Amino acid sequence: MRATLGVILIVASLTAYYVYIPIPNSLSEPWKLMLLDATFRGVQDVCHLVQQLGLGHHLRALNFVINAFEMLAPQSNELVEVTDTIFDGVQVRVFEPKAKPNGELRRSVIYIHGGGWALGSARMRSYDHLCQKMANIMKAVLVSIEYRLVPEAYFPEQINDVYSATRYFLQPEVLSRYSVDPNRIALSGDSAGGNLAAAVSQQLVLDRTITIRLKLQALIYPVLQAFDFNTPSYQQNMAAPILNKHVMARFWLEYLNGDPGFVQAMLVNNHTASDQSQLTSIRARLNWTTLLPQSFKKNFKPVIQVMGNPQVIKELPTLIDPRAVPLIADKEILQLLPKAYILTCEHDILRDDGIMYAKRLEDAGIEVTLDHYEDGFHGAMIFALPPTSFVVGNKIMNNYINWLDKNL
Repeated sequence: MRATLGVILIVASLTAYYVYIPIPNSLSEPWKLMLLDATFRGVQDVCHLVQQLGLGHHLRALNFVINAFEMLAPQSNELVEVTDTIFDGVQVRVFEPKAKPNGELRRSVIYIHGGGWALGSARMRSYDHLCQKMANIMKAVLVSIEYRLVPEAYFPEQINDVYSATRYFLQPEVLSRYSVDPNRIALSGDSAGGNLAAAVSQQLVLDRTITIRLKLQALIYPVLQAFDFNTPSYQQNMAAPILNKHVMARFWLEYLNGDPGFVQAMLVNNHTASDQSQLTSIRARLNWTTLLPQSFKKNFKPVIQVMGNPQVIKELPTLIDPRAVPLIADKEILQLLPKAYILTCEHDILRDDGIMYAKRLEDAGIEVTLDHYEDGFHGAMIFALPPTSFVVGNKIMNNYINWLDKNL
């Protein structure tokens, strides 16, 4: 009996040690978030073990687990018609309100899911729920893009998929088929999907063969740069739940098909040290000491290495390619972009990416709504269904949809 109790105590202690992480009181539903984060970390650890044993890539294993619990076939209801189809070789899921438009053309939102360019799907239960809700409330046509993922595809294939599907949809004859108003179309996405939405929005304004322009871009806690892994939000939230600093650096290297050994150099900004003179102009565009308000800078100090590792940028010049890192785009391009909505969360390493982009857009003369959540965390919006529903997730989703409804 004593031995059994001892084993139980040891297991309980190890479980508590694994589950517990320090979480600020301002974060929404901390214990539920700790359990969710521990589950996600546990699955990730098992998938890394699968790769170490030579049984397959850890991202394929992780997507297998996600798909087993989350994937949905198209499920129409009395309000929304849901179909899977192909736009210029790219799979998409289309959500159309069943209510007749009474002769009026509908609005439309093109949505890009998150997942570090490697995880998730337009067919996931959470994204299906989001798009159904948007289609119903806004009486809009939702196009959710199923772009290819790492390790099946690397940069720039994800961008190419989103660009191809978006460009196809923007053809007058296609919009007419779906009864969409060409003057009321938005491009939106969350996390890595926000990155792709920002990058494709920039590409679209340079494509003179496209006559139809986006009215809005809406970015949900977007990842927009890989230049500085020590912004105040990275320093403040380096071990935050759902997405921590080390995992984000790994996602970047997976996306750009880079050497995993570069992670440590990137985490301390060795890849962008001040001795690399070719980065001077980019460094000026990402100077958070001037782009962030004092309330976000707090007492954090810049981390700028004097001598770094030039091999990282030499082997991975895509780390400073505006298609991958939209935050460094030229001002002349930013000036051409549509009105923007950018949502950020306090307890998110990517918080400052969104805030800096909002400031750069405003400086370029673009109207921006910055919607910040003090109790939010990365990924909160897609956690809106039981058993992983969060009050802040539903609040974020409702406010996001309301903004689109009023502005599109």
